[in-house]
Amino acid sequence: MSQRILNHPVLGSLHQGKLVHFTFNETSYTAYEGETIAAALLASGVRSLRVHEEKGTPRGIYCNIGHCYECRVTVNGVPTVRACMTLVQDGMDVTAGIVLPTPLKKGGVGHD
Repeated sequence: MSQRILNHPVLGSLHQGKLVHFTFNETSYTAYEGETIAAALLASGVRSLRVHEEKGTPRGIYCNIGHCYECRVTVNGVPTVRACMTLVQDGMDVTAGIVLPTPLKKGGVGHD
């Protein structure tokens, strides 16, 4: 079920453009042409877009204007794409960020 705001009291009615299909973590979603990845996922009820690279805690949309980088995803194999600034395209393959190895922990490489 879509959670899109279709009629906003200030912005007016949403112009629903062409329907496009994309995947996020191998699950199919639909969006309207002109929507960002973040907006399309949010409208579909997806709140977590990645996890903290070291701790594994969920991260989602924070600022939604491209400043914080909390919404980083991988798009068609390209990492570190901001979901809030990238328009959905038909057939796009989006995946969440994952926990990465952290060699700089205490006692690791580079520490005494």
